[in-house]
Amino acid sequence: MVSEKLYAHFLETSGVCTDTRTIHPDCLFIALKGQNFNGNTFASEALSQGARYAVVDEPEYQIGPNILLVDDCLLFLQQLAHHHRRQFDIPVIGITGSNGKTSSKELIHAALSASYKTLATVGNLNNHIGVPLTLLRLDASHEIAIIEMGANKPGDIAELCEIAEPDFGIITNIGKAHLEGFGNFDGVLQTKTGLYRSVAKREGELIVNGDDPVLMQHLPTGISRVITYGKGADNDIRGNLLGLSPFINMSYTQGAHTSGALSMQMIGDYNFYNYLAAIAFGYRFNVPSEKLERALQDYVPQNNRSQVKKTAANTLILDCYNANPSSMRSALTSFAAIEHANKFFIIGDMLELGAETEPEHRAILSLCRELQLEGITVGRHFREVSPDFSYPAFETKSEALAYLNSHTLHDRLILLKGSRGIGLESLQEHL
Repeated sequence: MVSEKLYAHFLETSGVCTDTRTIHPDCLFIALKGQNFNGNTFASEALSQGARYAVVDEPEYQIGPNILLVDDCLLFLQQLAHHHRRQFDIPVIGITGSNGKTSSKELIHAALSASYKTLATVGNLNNHIGVPLTLLRLDASHEIAIIEMGANKPGDIAELCEIAEPDFGIITNIGKAHLEGFGNFDGVLQTKTGLYRSVAKREGELIVNGDDPVLMQHLPTGISRVITYGKGADNDIRGNLLGLSPFINMSYTQGAHTSGALSMQMIGDYNFYNYLAAIAFGYRFNVPSEKLERALQDYVPQNNRSQVKKTAANTLILDCYNANPSSMRSALTSFAAIEHANKFFIIGDMLELGAETEPEHRAILSLCRELQLEGITVGRHFREVSPDFSYPAFETKSEALAYLNSHTLHDRLILLKGSRGIGLESLQEHL
Protein backbone atom coordinates (compact mmCIF):
# COMPACT_ATOMS: atom_id res chain seq x y z
CA MET A 1 0.00 0.00 0.00
CA VAL A 2 1.06 3.57 -0.71
CA SER A 3 1.22 5.77 2.38
CA GLU A 4 -0.88 8.92 2.48
CA LYS A 5 2.34 10.91 2.85
CA LEU A 6 3.76 9.54 -0.39
CA TYR A 7 0.44 10.03 -2.15
CA ALA A 8 0.34 13.63 -0.91
CA HIS A 9 3.79 14.16 -2.43
CA PHE A 10 2.48 12.81 -5.74
CA LEU A 11 -0.43 15.27 -5.63
CA GLU A 12 2.05 18.13 -5.28
CA THR A 13 3.63 17.21 -8.62
CA SER A 14 2.70 17.77 -12.26
CA GLY A 15 2.67 14.04 -12.98
CA VAL A 16 4.97 11.03 -13.17
CA CYS A 17 8.10 10.65 -15.30
CA THR A 18 10.35 7.59 -15.58
CA ASP A 19 12.92 8.90 -18.09
CA THR A 20 15.24 11.87 -17.57
CA ARG A 21 15.04 12.60 -21.31
CA THR A 22 11.39 13.63 -20.85
CA ILE A 23 11.49 15.41 -17.48
CA HIS A 24 8.88 18.16 -17.14
CA PRO A 25 8.79 20.84 -14.42
CA ASP A 26 7.64 19.71 -10.95
CA CYS A 27 7.17 16.07 -11.99
CA LEU A 28 7.64 12.99 -9.80
CA PHE A 29 10.56 10.94 -11.13
CA ILE A 30 10.30 7.20 -10.39
CA ALA A 31 13.56 5.30 -10.81
CA LEU A 32 12.67 2.13 -12.70
CA LYS A 33 15.20 -0.52 -13.67
CA GLY A 34 15.72 -2.41 -16.90
CA GLN A 35 18.13 -4.97 -18.29
CA ASN A 36 20.58 -2.27 -19.30
CA PHE A 37 19.85 0.63 -16.95
CA ASN A 38 19.28 1.53 -13.31
CA GLY A 39 17.01 4.53 -12.85
CA ASN A 40 18.35 5.09 -9.33
CA THR A 41 21.54 6.50 -10.82
CA PHE A 42 19.53 9.28 -12.51
CA ALA A 43 17.61 10.50 -9.43
CA SER A 44 19.79 13.52 -8.69
CA GLU A 45 19.91 14.41 -12.38
CA ALA A 46 16.11 14.35 -12.53
CA LEU A 47 15.91 16.86 -9.67
CA SER A 48 18.47 19.12 -11.33
CA GLN A 49 16.36 19.08 -14.51
CA GLY A 50 13.24 20.25 -12.68
CA ALA A 51 11.59 17.25 -11.03
CA ARG A 52 10.06 18.08 -7.64
CA TYR A 53 10.67 14.64 -6.13
CA ALA A 54 12.55 11.50 -7.11
CA VAL A 55 11.65 8.01 -5.85
CA VAL A 56 14.43 5.43 -5.49
CA ASP A 57 14.67 1.89 -4.10
CA GLU A 58 18.40 1.74 -3.31
CA PRO A 59 19.36 3.57 -0.07
CA GLU A 60 22.69 4.90 -1.34
CA TYR A 61 20.85 7.16 -3.81
CA GLN A 62 18.66 8.81 -1.14
CA ILE A 63 20.94 11.81 -0.75
CA GLY A 64 18.53 14.68 -0.22
CA PRO A 65 15.13 15.58 1.27
CA ASN A 66 13.40 15.42 -2.13
CA ILE A 67 14.60 11.90 -2.86
CA LEU A 68 12.13 9.41 -1.41
CA LEU A 69 13.02 5.80 -0.61
CA VAL A 70 10.64 2.87 -1.26
CA ASP A 71 11.17 -0.91 -1.27
CA ASP A 72 10.57 -1.39 -5.01
CA CYS A 73 10.03 1.41 -7.51
CA LEU A 74 8.01 -0.65 -10.00
CA LEU A 75 5.71 -1.94 -7.27
CA PHE A 76 5.40 1.61 -5.92
CA LEU A 77 4.39 2.88 -9.37
CA GLN A 78 1.70 0.21 -9.65
CA GLN A 79 0.38 0.71 -6.11
CA LEU A 80 0.37 4.49 -6.54
CA ALA A 81 -1.68 4.11 -9.74
CA HIS A 82 -4.12 1.73 -8.04
CA HIS A 83 -4.58 4.11 -5.10
CA HIS A 84 -5.03 7.06 -7.45
CA ARG A 85 -7.59 5.20 -9.58
CA ARG A 86 -9.65 4.56 -6.44
CA GLN A 87 -10.03 8.30 -5.85
CA PHE A 88 -12.27 8.58 -8.93
CA ASP A 89 -15.84 7.37 -9.12
CA ILE A 90 -15.99 7.25 -12.91
CA PRO A 91 -16.43 4.41 -15.43
CA VAL A 92 -13.13 2.67 -16.19
CA ILE A 93 -13.12 0.64 -19.42
CA GLY A 94 -10.61 -2.16 -19.87
CA ILE A 95 -9.79 -3.30 -23.39
CA THR A 96 -7.63 -6.19 -24.54
CA GLY A 97 -7.41 -8.62 -27.43
CA SER A 98 -4.94 -10.35 -29.73
CA ASN A 99 -5.65 -7.96 -32.61
CA GLY A 100 -7.26 -4.57 -32.95
CA LYS A 101 -7.14 -3.43 -29.33
CA THR A 102 -5.31 -0.17 -30.08
CA SER A 103 -7.52 0.65 -33.07
CA SER A 104 -10.63 -0.18 -31.02
CA LYS A 105 -9.34 1.93 -28.15
CA GLU A 106 -8.86 4.90 -30.45
CA LEU A 107 -12.33 4.50 -31.96
CA ILE A 108 -13.99 4.11 -28.55
CA HIS A 109 -12.10 7.19 -27.39
CA ALA A 110 -13.33 9.14 -30.42
CA ALA A 111 -16.90 7.97 -29.85
CA LEU A 112 -17.05 8.80 -26.13
CA SER A 113 -15.13 12.06 -26.50
CA ALA A 114 -18.05 13.36 -28.55
CA SER A 115 -19.93 13.77 -25.25
CA TYR A 116 -17.44 13.27 -22.40
CA LYS A 117 -14.00 14.35 -21.20
CA THR A 118 -12.29 11.02 -21.75
CA LEU A 119 -8.84 9.77 -20.73
CA ALA A 120 -7.32 7.04 -22.89
CA THR A 121 -4.06 5.13 -23.15
CA VAL A 122 -1.59 7.00 -25.35
CA GLY A 123 -0.26 4.86 -28.21
CA ASN A 124 0.18 1.32 -26.97
CA LEU A 125 1.42 2.01 -23.42
CA ASN A 126 -0.51 -1.05 -22.31
CA ASN A 127 1.84 -3.08 -20.11
CA HIS A 128 2.72 -3.24 -16.39
CA ILE A 129 4.33 0.20 -16.67
CA GLY A 130 2.12 1.86 -19.28
CA VAL A 131 -1.18 1.06 -17.52
CA PRO A 132 -0.08 2.71 -14.24
CA LEU A 133 1.27 5.73 -16.12
CA THR A 134 -2.09 6.12 -17.87
CA LEU A 135 -4.06 5.88 -14.62
CA LEU A 136 -1.81 8.46 -13.00
CA ARG A 137 -2.92 10.97 -15.65
CA LEU A 138 -6.47 10.91 -14.26
CA ASP A 139 -7.67 14.25 -12.90
CA ALA A 140 -10.92 15.77 -11.71
CA SER A 141 -11.92 16.80 -15.26
CA HIS A 142 -12.15 13.23 -16.57
CA GLU A 143 -15.54 11.55 -16.84
CA ILE A 144 -14.49 8.20 -18.38
CA ALA A 145 -11.17 6.33 -18.58
CA ILE A 146 -10.22 3.84 -21.33
CA ILE A 147 -7.33 1.59 -20.38
CA GLU A 148 -5.71 -0.62 -23.02
CA MET A 149 -4.20 -3.83 -21.65
CA GLY A 150 -1.61 -5.93 -23.43
CA ALA A 151 -0.22 -9.33 -22.53
CA ASN A 152 2.67 -11.53 -23.60
CA LYS A 153 2.68 -14.15 -20.86
CA PRO A 154 0.16 -15.92 -18.58
CA GLY A 155 -1.43 -13.80 -15.88
CA ASP A 156 -0.62 -10.41 -17.39
CA ILE A 157 -4.24 -9.27 -17.81
CA ALA A 158 -5.26 -10.30 -14.28
CA GLU A 159 -2.31 -8.29 -12.94
CA LEU A 160 -3.30 -5.20 -14.91
CA CYS A 161 -6.93 -5.57 -13.82
CA GLU A 162 -5.83 -5.58 -10.18
CA ILE A 163 -4.23 -2.19 -10.80
CA ALA A 164 -6.95 -0.60 -12.95
CA GLU A 165 -10.09 -2.27 -11.56
CA PRO A 166 -12.13 -1.87 -14.78
CA ASP A 167 -15.90 -1.98 -14.41
CA PHE A 168 -16.49 -2.22 -18.17
CA GLY A 169 -14.60 -4.63 -20.41
CA ILE A 170 -14.14 -5.61 -24.03
CA ILE A 171 -11.96 -8.28 -25.63
CA THR A 172 -11.64 -7.54 -29.35
CA ASN A 173 -10.72 -11.14 -30.21
CA ILE A 174 -8.50 -14.00 -29.09
CA GLY A 175 -5.96 -15.31 -31.56
CA LYS A 176 -2.47 -16.70 -31.93
CA ALA A 177 -0.29 -13.88 -30.63
CA HIS A 178 2.87 -14.01 -28.47
CA LEU A 179 2.74 -17.82 -28.48
CA GLU A 180 6.39 -17.85 -27.44
CA GLY A 181 5.35 -16.43 -24.06
CA PHE A 182 1.98 -18.17 -23.69
CA GLY A 183 2.96 -21.62 -24.91
CA ASN A 184 -0.26 -22.29 -26.80
CA PHE A 185 -3.65 -20.84 -27.73
CA ASP A 186 -5.22 -21.97 -24.46
CA GLY A 187 -2.68 -19.87 -22.60
CA VAL A 188 -3.75 -16.83 -24.62
CA LEU A 189 -7.41 -17.64 -24.00
CA GLN A 190 -7.07 -18.01 -20.23
CA THR A 191 -5.03 -14.84 -19.92
CA LYS A 192 -7.23 -12.61 -22.08
CA THR A 193 -10.48 -13.77 -20.45
CA GLY A 194 -9.01 -12.60 -17.16
CA LEU A 195 -10.58 -9.26 -18.11
CA TYR A 196 -14.02 -10.87 -18.23
CA ARG A 197 -13.52 -12.45 -14.81
CA SER A 198 -12.30 -9.19 -13.28
CA VAL A 199 -15.26 -7.20 -14.59
CA ALA A 200 -17.68 -9.90 -13.44
CA LYS A 201 -16.16 -9.82 -9.95
CA ARG A 202 -16.87 -6.08 -9.83
CA GLU A 203 -20.42 -6.72 -11.09
CA GLY A 204 -19.62 -4.62 -14.13
CA GLU A 205 -20.64 -4.76 -17.80
CA LEU A 206 -19.16 -6.40 -20.88
CA ILE A 207 -19.31 -5.31 -24.51
CA VAL A 208 -18.94 -8.44 -26.65
CA ASN A 209 -18.66 -9.33 -30.33
CA GLY A 210 -21.75 -11.53 -30.54
CA ASP A 211 -20.56 -13.06 -33.81
CA ASP A 212 -17.42 -14.47 -32.15
CA PRO A 213 -18.19 -17.95 -30.74
CA VAL A 214 -15.00 -18.06 -28.64
CA LEU A 215 -15.87 -14.83 -26.85
CA MET A 216 -19.51 -15.79 -26.37
CA GLN A 217 -18.64 -19.26 -25.05
CA HIS A 218 -16.28 -17.85 -22.45
CA LEU A 219 -18.53 -15.25 -20.86
CA PRO A 220 -18.18 -15.69 -17.10
CA THR A 221 -21.02 -17.32 -15.20
CA GLY A 222 -23.13 -14.85 -13.30
CA ILE A 223 -22.49 -11.90 -15.61
CA SER A 224 -25.86 -10.29 -16.28
CA ARG A 225 -25.04 -7.09 -18.12
CA VAL A 226 -23.76 -7.73 -21.64
CA ILE A 227 -24.14 -5.64 -24.79
CA THR A 228 -23.43 -7.49 -28.03
CA TYR A 229 -22.48 -6.20 -31.46
CA GLY A 230 -22.03 -7.86 -34.85
CA LYS A 231 -23.76 -8.76 -38.09
CA GLY A 232 -26.10 -11.30 -36.54
CA ALA A 233 -29.74 -10.43 -35.97
CA ASP A 234 -29.57 -11.27 -32.26
CA ASN A 235 -26.98 -8.57 -31.48
CA ASP A 236 -27.90 -5.36 -29.66
CA ILE A 237 -25.91 -3.39 -32.26
CA ARG A 238 -26.38 -4.89 -35.72
CA GLY A 239 -23.96 -3.80 -38.41
CA ASN A 240 -23.98 -4.05 -42.18
CA LEU A 241 -20.73 -3.86 -44.16
CA LEU A 242 -21.72 -2.07 -47.36
CA GLY A 243 -18.36 -2.14 -49.12
CA LEU A 244 -14.59 -1.60 -49.11
CA SER A 245 -13.34 1.12 -51.43
CA PRO A 246 -10.75 0.43 -49.81
CA PHE A 247 -12.30 2.43 -46.96
CA ILE A 248 -15.09 0.91 -44.91
CA ASN A 249 -18.64 1.85 -45.84
CA MET A 250 -21.17 0.59 -43.32
CA SER A 251 -24.44 1.14 -41.51
CA TYR A 252 -25.83 -0.08 -38.21
CA THR A 253 -29.11 -0.54 -36.36
CA GLN A 254 -29.64 -0.07 -32.64
CA GLY A 255 -33.19 -0.32 -31.38
CA ALA A 256 -35.38 1.95 -33.48
CA HIS A 257 -32.43 3.81 -34.98
CA THR A 258 -30.87 2.77 -38.30
CA SER A 259 -28.02 4.89 -39.54
CA GLY A 260 -27.48 6.01 -43.09
CA ALA A 261 -24.42 4.83 -45.01
CA LEU A 262 -21.31 5.82 -43.03
CA SER A 263 -18.07 6.48 -44.91
CA MET A 264 -15.17 5.73 -42.59
CA GLN A 265 -11.46 6.51 -42.98
CA MET A 266 -10.10 3.08 -42.04
CA ILE A 267 -9.69 0.05 -44.28
CA GLY A 268 -10.20 -3.67 -43.76
CA ASP A 269 -13.30 -5.63 -42.89
CA TYR A 270 -11.59 -6.50 -39.56
CA ASN A 271 -11.98 -2.82 -38.58
CA PHE A 272 -15.71 -3.08 -39.27
CA TYR A 273 -16.05 -4.86 -35.93
CA ASN A 274 -13.88 -2.25 -34.22
CA TYR A 275 -16.29 0.43 -35.40
CA LEU A 276 -19.23 -1.61 -34.08
CA ALA A 277 -17.51 -1.89 -30.70
CA ALA A 278 -17.17 1.89 -30.56
CA ILE A 279 -20.83 2.29 -31.53
CA ALA A 280 -21.79 -0.12 -28.73
CA PHE A 281 -19.93 1.98 -26.17
CA GLY A 282 -21.48 5.14 -27.57
CA TYR A 283 -24.91 3.57 -27.18
CA ARG A 284 -24.16 2.40 -23.63
CA PHE A 285 -23.09 5.91 -22.59
CA ASN A 286 -25.95 7.67 -24.39
CA VAL A 287 -23.86 9.55 -26.95
CA PRO A 288 -26.38 11.05 -29.44
CA SER A 289 -26.30 9.10 -32.70
CA GLU A 290 -25.47 12.16 -34.84
CA LYS A 291 -22.47 13.03 -32.63
CA LEU A 292 -21.35 9.40 -32.53
CA GLU A 293 -21.52 8.91 -36.29
CA ARG A 294 -19.74 12.18 -37.05
CA ALA A 295 -16.92 11.38 -34.60
CA LEU A 296 -16.31 7.95 -36.14
CA GLN A 297 -16.41 9.22 -39.71
CA ASP A 298 -13.94 11.98 -38.81
CA TYR A 299 -11.41 9.64 -37.15
CA VAL A 300 -8.18 9.22 -39.15
CA PRO A 301 -5.76 6.42 -38.12
CA GLN A 302 -2.10 7.08 -37.36
CA ASN A 303 1.15 5.17 -36.70
CA ASN A 304 1.01 2.68 -39.58
CA ARG A 305 -2.25 1.13 -38.39
CA SER A 306 -4.63 0.60 -41.32
CA GLN A 307 -3.45 3.84 -42.91
CA VAL A 308 -3.98 4.57 -46.58
CA LYS A 309 -1.29 6.67 -48.22
CA LYS A 310 -1.19 7.79 -51.86
CA THR A 311 2.22 8.18 -53.47
CA ALA A 312 3.09 9.46 -56.91
CA ALA A 313 3.03 5.89 -58.21
CA ASN A 314 0.77 3.77 -56.00
CA THR A 315 -1.75 3.60 -53.16
CA LEU A 316 -0.33 2.03 -50.00
CA ILE A 317 -2.13 0.31 -47.15
CA LEU A 318 0.22 0.61 -44.17
CA ASP A 319 -0.51 -2.02 -41.54
CA CYS A 320 3.01 -2.72 -40.35
CA TYR A 321 2.81 -1.94 -36.65
CA ASN A 322 2.21 -5.54 -35.63
CA ALA A 323 1.38 -8.96 -37.05
CA ASN A 324 0.37 -12.41 -35.86
CA PRO A 325 -1.38 -15.26 -37.69
CA SER A 326 -4.92 -14.05 -37.04
CA SER A 327 -4.25 -10.39 -37.91
CA MET A 328 -2.26 -11.39 -41.02
CA ARG A 329 -5.05 -13.67 -42.18
CA SER A 330 -7.64 -10.93 -41.63
CA ALA A 331 -5.54 -8.34 -43.46
CA LEU A 332 -4.96 -10.56 -46.49
CA THR A 333 -8.57 -11.76 -46.70
CA SER A 334 -9.81 -8.19 -46.50
CA PHE A 335 -7.21 -7.07 -49.05
CA ALA A 336 -8.46 -9.71 -51.47
CA ALA A 337 -12.03 -8.42 -51.06
CA ILE A 338 -11.14 -4.82 -52.01
CA GLU A 339 -12.26 -3.89 -55.50
CA HIS A 340 -9.04 -2.98 -57.31
CA ALA A 341 -7.57 -4.43 -60.49
CA ASN A 342 -3.87 -4.30 -59.55
CA LYS A 343 -3.14 -5.46 -56.01
CA PHE A 344 0.25 -6.40 -54.58
CA PHE A 345 1.27 -7.44 -51.07
CA ILE A 346 4.54 -7.05 -49.19
CA ILE A 347 4.30 -9.14 -46.02
CA GLY A 348 6.94 -9.50 -43.32
CA ASP A 349 7.68 -12.16 -40.74
CA MET A 350 5.37 -12.71 -37.77
CA LEU A 351 7.55 -12.76 -34.67
CA GLU A 352 7.28 -14.41 -31.22
CA LEU A 353 5.42 -17.52 -32.43
CA GLY A 354 7.78 -20.08 -30.87
CA ALA A 355 7.16 -23.63 -32.07
CA GLU A 356 4.32 -22.45 -34.30
CA THR A 357 6.61 -20.25 -36.42
CA GLU A 358 7.13 -22.61 -39.38
CA PRO A 359 3.55 -23.93 -39.78
CA GLU A 360 1.98 -20.50 -39.34
CA HIS A 361 4.18 -18.86 -41.98
CA ARG A 362 3.50 -21.77 -44.29
CA ALA A 363 -0.26 -21.37 -43.70
CA ILE A 364 -0.13 -17.66 -44.60
CA LEU A 365 1.60 -18.34 -47.91
CA SER A 366 -0.94 -21.05 -48.63
CA LEU A 367 -3.69 -18.49 -47.99
CA CYS A 368 -2.03 -16.00 -50.36
CA ARG A 369 -2.01 -18.66 -53.05
CA GLU A 370 -5.62 -19.58 -52.33
CA LEU A 371 -6.66 -15.90 -52.60
CA GLN A 372 -4.69 -15.62 -55.86
CA LEU A 373 -2.77 -12.60 -54.60
CA GLU A 374 0.48 -11.31 -56.08
CA GLY A 375 3.31 -10.16 -53.84
CA ILE A 376 6.60 -10.76 -52.04
CA THR A 377 7.73 -11.68 -48.52
CA VAL A 378 10.40 -10.19 -46.26
CA GLY A 379 12.10 -11.99 -43.40
CA ARG A 380 13.88 -15.20 -42.51
CA HIS A 381 10.80 -17.18 -41.47
CA PHE A 382 8.92 -16.64 -44.74
CA ARG A 383 12.16 -17.24 -46.63
CA GLU A 384 12.59 -20.66 -45.01
CA VAL A 385 9.19 -21.93 -46.21
CA SER A 386 9.26 -20.17 -49.59
CA PRO A 387 10.61 -23.11 -51.65
CA ASP A 388 7.15 -24.68 -51.54
CA PHE A 389 5.53 -21.54 -52.94
CA SER A 390 6.01 -19.31 -55.96
CA TYR A 391 6.37 -16.01 -54.14
CA PRO A 392 9.67 -14.11 -54.28
CA ALA A 393 11.10 -14.24 -50.73
CA PHE A 394 13.81 -12.01 -49.29
CA GLU A 395 15.52 -12.35 -45.95
CA THR A 396 16.29 -8.63 -45.59
CA LYS A 397 14.65 -5.33 -46.50
CA SER A 398 17.68 -4.38 -48.59
CA GLU A 399 17.22 -7.49 -50.73
CA ALA A 400 13.52 -6.71 -51.11
CA LEU A 401 14.34 -3.13 -52.05
CA ALA A 402 16.72 -4.29 -54.79
CA TYR A 403 13.90 -6.42 -56.20
CA LEU A 404 11.41 -3.55 -56.04
CA ASN A 405 13.86 -1.22 -57.78
CA SER A 406 14.17 -3.68 -60.67
CA HIS A 407 10.44 -4.50 -60.76
CA THR A 408 8.86 -1.07 -60.65
CA LEU A 409 5.28 -0.97 -59.37
CA HIS A 410 2.81 1.54 -60.86
CA ASP A 411 -0.89 2.10 -60.28
CA ARG A 412 -0.96 -0.65 -57.68
CA LEU A 413 -2.83 -1.02 -54.39
CA ILE A 414 -0.05 -2.30 -52.12
CA LEU A 415 -0.52 -3.87 -48.69
CA LEU A 416 2.44 -3.66 -46.28
CA LYS A 417 1.87 -5.97 -43.32
CA GLY A 418 4.37 -7.42 -40.86
CA SER A 419 5.61 -7.43 -37.29
CA ARG A 420 7.01 -4.17 -35.99
CA GLY A 421 10.50 -5.63 -35.80
CA ILE A 422 10.58 -6.16 -39.58
CA GLY A 423 10.10 -2.42 -40.22
CA LEU A 424 8.28 -2.61 -43.56
CA GLU A 425 7.21 1.03 -43.25
CA SER A 426 10.73 2.00 -44.37
CA LEU A 427 9.91 0.66 -47.86
CA GLN A 428 7.07 3.11 -48.46
CA GLU A 429 9.32 5.90 -49.77
CA HIS A 430 10.39 3.57 -52.59
CA LEU A 431 6.84 2.75 -53.64
